[in-house]
Amino acid sequence: MKPSAQEIAQLRTDLTQRVTLMGQSLDLHSTWGLFSPRQIDDGTLLLLEFLTAPEPGQTIVDLGCGYGPIGLTLAKAEPQASVILLDKDFVACEYATANAARNRLANATVKLSNGLSAIQGTQVHQIVSNVPAKVGKELWSIMLFDAWQALHPGGDIWFVSINGLRDYFKRTFQEQFGNYDKIKQGRDYTIHRAVKR
Repeated sequence: MKPSAQEIAQLRTDLTQRVTLMGQSLDLHSTWGLFSPRQIDDGTLLLLEFLTAPEPGQTIVDLGCGYGPIGLTLAKAEPQASVILLDKDFVACEYATANAARNRLANATVKLSNGLSAIQGTQVHQIVSNVPAKVGKELWSIMLFDAWQALHPGGDIWFVSINGLRDYFKRTFQEQFGNYDKIKQGRDYTIHRAVKR
């Protein structure tokens, strides 16, 4: 049976959640078609369990931000840090921008970007990502090269991925950064970290 106009209108209504992440309370809106629209996914929760708040004055990038749970949490955790949220999906960017405003996070900026293309030439202290699993190894290669270029010496990159990509990211982090640290392997997700020496 085809849905009624009323049912479609209901599907168009924002999905809302009030969450506490890293001790920060956030009101987040999302919509169907974005990643994990009804609740914060387990990979994001695992990553935020191990990340620490930025330091004042640092610039942090949330790569593939979706509607913004990781980047906005970090922005709220340290108002004197600058957080740049990047996504290649314009709907995700619209929602992340609205969520930054909704939570009064003036230190968060959202940009439409394929990988790190929108911030070429910008130097950052940390790059974090709940890695989109289906973009393909070609784009991951570009992302890791661009991440290495963008990071200040001593800066680090944190990816959380499904466990099936664990060996791939161990190898490619070693190739691009010359080091690799498996921060945590959970039942379904692994947190990967590397430092720009």
